Amino acid sequence: MKNRGYMGNGLRIIPLGGLEQIGMNITVFEYEDSIIVVDCGLSFPADEMLGIDLVIPDITYLKENVDKVKGFVITHGHEDHIGSLPYVLKEINAPIYATKLTIGIIENKLKEHNLTKTTKRKVIKYGQSINLGCFRIEFIRTNHSITDAAALAIYSPAGIVVHTGDFKVDFTPVYGETIDLQRLGEIGKKGVLALMCDSTNAMKSGYTMSERAVGKTFDNIFAEHTKQRIIVATFASNVDRVRQIINYAEKYDRKVVVEGRSMVNIITTATELGYIKMPDNLLIDIEQMRNYPDEKLVLITTGSQGEAMAVLSRIAFSMHKKIQIRPGDVVIFSSRPIPGNEKSVSKVMNELARKGADVIMQDTHVSGHASEEEIKLIYALTRPKYAIPVHGEYRHLIAQGEIAKSMGVPKENLFILSSGDILEIAEDHAGVVGTAPAQGILVDGLGVGDVGNIVLRDRQHLSENGLIIVVLTLEKYSNQILSGPDLVSRGFVYVREAENLMEDAKDCVNEALERCLERNVTDWGKIKTLIKESLSEFIWKKTKRNPMILPIIMEV
Repeated sequence: MKNRGYMGNGLRIIPLGGLEQIGMNITVFEYEDSIIVVDCGLSFPADEMLGIDLVIPDITYLKENVDKVKGFVITHGHEDHIGSLPYVLKEINAPIYATKLTIGIIENKLKEHNLTKTTKRKVIKYGQSINLGCFRIEFIRTNHSITDAAALAIYSPAGIVVHTGDFKVDFTPVYGETIDLQRLGEIGKKGVLALMCDSTNAMKSGYTMSERAVGKTFDNIFAEHTKQRIIVATFASNVDRVRQIINYAEKYDRKVVVEGRSMVNIITTATELGYIKMPDNLLIDIEQMRNYPDEKLVLITTGSQGEAMAVLSRIAFSMHKKIQIRPGDVVIFSSRPIPGNEKSVSKVMNELARKGADVIMQDTHVSGHASEEEIKLIYALTRPKYAIPVHGEYRHLIAQGEIAKSMGVPKENLFILSSGDILEIAEDHAGVVGTAPAQGILVDGLGVGDVGNIVLRDRQHLSENGLIIVVLTLEKYSNQILSGPDLVSRGFVYVREAENLMEDAKDCVNEALERCLERNVTDWGKIKTLIKESLSEFIWKKTKRNPMILPIIMEV
């Protein structure tokens, strides 16, 4: 569907990511000559994206409308909401608006990419509003697994849109106050045009437990294991969790060692801004560990998802220079495996158990996302005309759609969008009017977008079937064979044990070349194609494998 020209009488909502997946959240709001961007996250690669480090959103639509972009408004400091800012800001330099801790974490990223001098940023308090073009955006307090999360009330000429960001309703938060349900109710009374609500836990009935519930489990673990060293792996960005671990380390008179670059960065930022109270002399350097007995130490590390290069994996597989697992160590996984990571996590757990560690996962994590009853509460308070579920895979969005209908949103006012859909809404009409590019851009090392589907397909082909290179030299004008053909195999067969196969393959190439010379084929492209086809057919018959074949012709 092509993008229909902007009519100017409705609000356009364009999710460039964050739908059909959990991650890479970024949504464009456009009215006439004003655009604001809510969140700017990244996602981690799927298994089939071999060698890819990150996936960032395709911002072609923003580049085409760069003069309209008034600013980035960020709901909270998780990677899937802020991770691609350094990449996007290099193309679209607009101010960033967010709460104190979120800006603190973003600043770490800007420093790494040398963007601090060129990027304007402003700390916004809860209840405060900012005017960007024809939009007014109000920040509303919510609870999440990271402190300082905000929902947004976006006031546009077409009406009010409430965007929840990632949230849960926590009546006993570890830091700060409870979600501002009263304000959401007041905005609901004014009349909400559309609600964009977090769908991550829409399939879970009931309520999400309070973060403090994990605290009780930690208290019990610390009390029961007074003679062992304790290692806790969690998400670096789960500031409330880290805060609780530090509190119990202090209570049970243990020193804290923090290991993992992202963990160190976030704890440093949160401590400097006052979100984590770090008692004097509690935090020690990894070098000082040897000065303390095991029962006086707590290690807080990254790697709860089994990531190969994260600290916990390196410790488990004896690849860490300074920390070794000893029998009796207590290792706590304070997170749930993200779908798709289960194998990696169990691999690390098994290795830890093999080395004699006591691995604990039970009751050491609660979600940061609202379950069904909390989502219903937000619908009851805001009473939106339109429902646009966000932040989730397709089945999560559908589940929230069912909740919306049960709360009185008519079926025709429910929009389950795909990334890239351009939704235009106003009081009297709503519908998808076009699509914007939203495939996601692959980042591999320093290359952004230079690896596309064709390169990935080749990588997959190589990883599954290996490679055969055919090298030969032809005389310049006569096309007589001067040397070769030589065959080099990588990842296909071990040549020394398959000499007969490789000899037969060589004969097959020779026959193909003779056919070319008999027919006076001089075009190298055709010669390469014929070699490929003959060899491919021969190898398939002999081995039922399909390696990549790369003919290289040199001339003398």
